Amino acid sequence: MKFIWKSLLALTTLLATSSSFATVFTFTAIPDEDESRLQERFNKVAVYLSEQLGVEVRYIPVKSYAAAVTAFRNDQVQLAWFGGLSGVRARALVPDSEALAQGYEDQFFKTYFIAHHQAELTAAAEFPHNVAGKTFTFGSKGSTSGRLMPEFYLRLLSEKSPEQLFSRVGFSGDHSRTIAQVQSGAYQVGAVNYKVWESELAAGKIDANKVSVIWETPTYPDYQWSIRGDVDGRYGEGFKAKVKAALLNMKDPELLASFPRQSFVPASNADYEPIVQTGKAIGLLE
Repeated sequence: MKFIWKSLLALTTLLATSSSFATVFTFTAIPDEDESRLQERFNKVAVYLSEQLGVEVRYIPVKSYAAAVTAFRNDQVQLAWFGGLSGVRARALVPDSEALAQGYEDQFFKTYFIAHHQAELTAAAEFPHNVAGKTFTFGSKGSTSGRLMPEFYLRLLSEKSPEQLFSRVGFSGDHSRTIAQVQSGAYQVGAVNYKVWESELAAGKIDANKVSVIWETPTYPDYQWSIRGDVDGRYGEGFKAKVKAALLNMKDPELLASFPRQSFVPASNADYEPIVQTGKAIGLLE
């Protein structure tokens, strides 16, 4: 009898564990900054979402923008904090997926062009045509603010490709590294997410004697939370609406500051049509 009870207890535990595992809700985010900082900020978001949704929520880090899109496509994650371009790419791969919310600032995002002081480039309201012949770095190849939009404006305003305009073109991988590479002089000019720049400037990580902003792009829509279209079937009717409400009701200043955003506002796939058209215009989307 004791053996039977032990067996039943083990089976009950196994079933409970399996049930818990089945209801785990996972999310990721594009790796646009230092990995340790991302882990800290999104683990806090996971705790908040767990409390709001009533299910276990886990943050899964990824190594690249492309890996974030792949994880979303393969259902390794059901929710993701994407940039404009990565979100467009991911939603195109998953039927009925939706952009749920964006940061208030993401309605009018922008890119800073930064330069090492030895490049002798000064801040200007107009596009700095004297960047011609300098060395230049984008961020990630899949970044909206670090590649798509700066390349679009470079082509539009200089009437040249980046390779024609600059003596050398690179891709740093993320915005923090772009700042570090321009500050060190490894590249003379770079394109960086304005929010990351302002965050690192406030944190004292930028030496204003070595690197500064020389130009900013016009605004465009950028980051957003995107969710797979099949979540209601897995987590219960109305789950998608609960996730959206949880994101829009995120009011904790500490959580918001980690993005950093002042709040989240509703978003839709249609909001990112300008990104689709821009991506097609420069050959990054079909």
